[in-house]
Amino acid sequence: MKLRQLLEGVPLAGGNLNQDMEINSISYDSREIRPGALFLALPGSGTDGHRYIGQALERGAAAVLCQRPPEGPGPWLVTEDSRLALALVSANWFGRPGEGMTLLAVTGTNGKTTTTSLLKELLEGALHTKVGLVGTNRNMIGGLELPASRTTPDSYELQALLRRMADAGCTHVVMEVSSHALVQRRTAGLTFQAGVFTNLSQDHLDYHHTMEEYRAAKGLLFDQCRRAVLNLDDEAGRWYQSRVSCPVFTYSENRAGADLSARNIRLFPSHVEFEALAPGALTRIHLPIPGGFSIYNALAALSAGLALGLGLEDMARVLRTVKGVKGRVEVVPVPRAFTVIIDYAHSPNALENILMTARTFTANRLICLFGCGGDRDRSKRPVMGAVVKELADLAVVTSDNPRSESPEGIIAEILPGMEGEGAQVHVEPDRREAIRWALSQGRPGDVIVLAGKGHETYQEINGLRRHLDEREVVAGWFAARKPSRAAALGIGGAAP
Repeated sequence: MKLRQLLEGVPLAGGNLNQDMEINSISYDSREIRPGALFLALPGSGTDGHRYIGQALERGAAAVLCQRPPEGPGPWLVTEDSRLALALVSANWFGRPGEGMTLLAVTGTNGKTTTTSLLKELLEGALHTKVGLVGTNRNMIGGLELPASRTTPDSYELQALLRRMADAGCTHVVMEVSSHALVQRRTAGLTFQAGVFTNLSQDHLDYHHTMEEYRAAKGLLFDQCRRAVLNLDDEAGRWYQSRVSCPVFTYSENRAGADLSARNIRLFPSHVEFEALAPGALTRIHLPIPGGFSIYNALAALSAGLALGLGLEDMARVLRTVKGVKGRVEVVPVPRAFTVIIDYAHSPNALENILMTARTFTANRLICLFGCGGDRDRSKRPVMGAVVKELADLAVVTSDNPRSESPEGIIAEILPGMEGEGAQVHVEPDRREAIRWALSQGRPGDVIVLAGKGHETYQEINGLRRHLDEREVVAGWFAARKPSRAAALGIGGAAP
């Protein structure tokens, strides 16, 4: 592809290259450069691509796009924002696949994964079409599931994925869009038919520093949307409503004047029911996912569907048969008279939601195992501890993904929030051992919540990902306690 074609729409601030040269690949990793490539030097907190311009040229880069060019002449072009440039160049490289599909985005602290999953099923069920999904725990092209490494891929990987979706016949794409992705311009150049906001609560303050910065980062999404779908029960949703420039569709459980609202809500251990009220339409909703917060996820998905012109009755029919998402209020089968739930809750608000949900069907004690991630927002650690102390009967404090931090050091910052009356507290830094201990405490009627890992099947410790699937740990614990065949026949003892 001609360099001129790659640079279409990219704002340039300097450089003088022959833009008719042929470019045979693009990369922002100097180690992957091949002769004839365009190298994009990206600034970063951990490393800076500008340090590797020389290495890229040695490996045969034909041109360099950067924010800070080296001294002297060279094959470089200058742009004010390399990350924006990468997004636009990537879109051009893959033929702007997003322009041929209807794109929908979901942002917010909690609920993104479930809302996108619900919306995908709504679109497929109501429109009988193929839908792509970009998300935290998986990417999907129709029924084909692909691995995901982060909530929103970097722009090159995102455009490559959109290209695969378009080529496979997807007409719609639903994607989770994180605040990091918006600040880093990973979705730049895409236009979303609707952008959905779920909620805003404390998280990622290691990156955004203040809740005001965090709110502003989420709000960047609506600059790329034809319509904003906002939760009016959240303060940030009302803040966006008064500031976005695109048309707004609103949803709410308890505020008059919302475009879609829920009333006559009923909560059950296995599902929720409510009446969805929209102008000129009233429909009973049955959602086979428990928890009061599931109502908000359903309202968000229904609102996006209504914004696209889908019928409320058609969507209600589809919602009756939707499946839950792995690691979101996931009930693990166990051979005992207590319940084990795995949930991704890793913020104070998410912990509160899952524990309040679990409490509704807890006959005896509510046990919560949790930790906090290393190298992330430290200020939420005692807050999460306080939530569990207040809402659980027994708290097991352990590791999440400690990353480069000491598990014991992270726990030491959780525990100040757990002082005073409330749940009993047990500390075990080793997560496997902590799960086994929690299971050993289970009594009939108890509910044990394993919070924080959800869909993840690893722990990140000292820069390495080590296999840890909580479902396997639970199954292994029970398997070790099955009576032996000999014991069952009365000729021996039981297994330990």
